[in-house]
Amino acid sequence: MKNFFLAICLLFAAQILNAQDLKKYDKGNFIKGKDSIYYRILFPENFNPKQKYPVLFVLHGRGESGSDNEKQLTHGAKLFLKDDIRRNFPAIIVFPQCPLDSYWANVNITTNDKGKRNFAFVEGGKPTKAMHALRRMVKDFLKKPYVNKEQVYVGGLSMGGMGTYELLRRQRRTFAAAFAICGGDNTNNITKYKNIPLWIFHGGKDDIVDPAFSMAIAERLKVVGKEVKFTLYPNANHNSWNSAFAEPELLPWLFGHQKN
Repeated sequence: MKNFFLAICLLFAAQILNAQDLKKYDKGNFIKGKDSIYYRILFPENFNPKQKYPVLFVLHGRGESGSDNEKQLTHGAKLFLKDDIRRNFPAIIVFPQCPLDSYWANVNITTNDKGKRNFAFVEGGKPTKAMHALRRMVKDFLKKPYVNKEQVYVGGLSMGGMGTYELLRRQRRTFAAAFAICGGDNTNNITKYKNIPLWIFHGGKDDIVDPAFSMAIAERLKVVGKEVKFTLYPNANHNSWNSAFAEPELLPWLFGHQKN
């Protein structure tokens, strides 16, 4: 019984420490006209506003949508709090939050009688409310004197992976490199971001977003693109972001790119 209570106490303490760590991400918001978006931001240790730093925007999945400005830190945020990561990659990390009434990407979603979702990605089209606000927020960040415009990156998972492709094609001259985890896009959009180095991840057993979407994008980019990496985790389901964020080469690869 003592061991049981000890385990409960340790778990509770770990949760408190984790919450305290995530508080290192400052709260922010971008509000301009009809565009509004909440975000959390992690500045490098010993941040000097007179220096210029890389900036990475990380787009969350559908399950983390809302207005609490917290849930978007569920996946991936802990990675950037690690001491060695902060030491080796001093960058500004931004986690925007998509509202519940919108979606990062322009995609039509239907659900069949068995509860399985089907995704029909739009070719072209107008940006969603969330994407419109996100684009303006990104552009606003680029005006800040401490942002290195040659080292701007974006990455995301699930809905955020879909949003990554969309943001790349809508602001193709902004990003030095990107990563997309278990996302998808209309392959007719690929030529708009073909020159941006991209690392694509997907789980082979994903029963939420078909890995065929990522495979098609990767295969097309191998023909027309500048640089593409594709990693398929054969036994992973939709949570392939766990494996992707654990890739030791992800951040060296990402931050190793600069705009020409």
